Amino acid sequence: MSPALQRRRTLQVACALIERDGLLLAVQRSAAMSLPLKWEFPGGKIEPGENPATCLRREVREELGIEVATGDPLPPAAHDYPAFSVVLYPLRCRITAGEVTLHEHAAARWLAPADLFTVDWAAADIPVLEAWRALVGSGPG
Repeated sequence: MSPALQRRRTLQVACALIERDGLLLAVQRSAAMSLPLKWEFPGGKIEPGENPATCLRREVREELGIEVATGDPLPPAAHDYPAFSVVLYPLRCRITAGEVTLHEHAAARWLAPADLFTVDWAAADIPVLEAWRALVGSGPG
């Protein structure tokens, strides 16, 4: 491994696959964020001492103003961006309280399995999308 790759910062990130009525919630990063205007799953960096489920409950409360119950994990997904690497730890979730209110993101959409690729996803989220769609089916369309 090259010294540059050894120095690369790797982020451990939990991401929420929030499901409702067969749809999946996607959120769009704001223009001021890294990866501006890309679509992603809600979530964030796992803090020391947190597990992915604890992280997700905290992050979706902060980002979306909702409470979620975490369920089954999907396989972790790693991706190398030019400036950093990320490992995503996806968990299936459902809303238990509140209504989605955007505190950091530019937009949110509920997408059917057949419509998942109608938005411009961050590259790291694509393997997670494919794993979820394989699990639930592609739906009509």
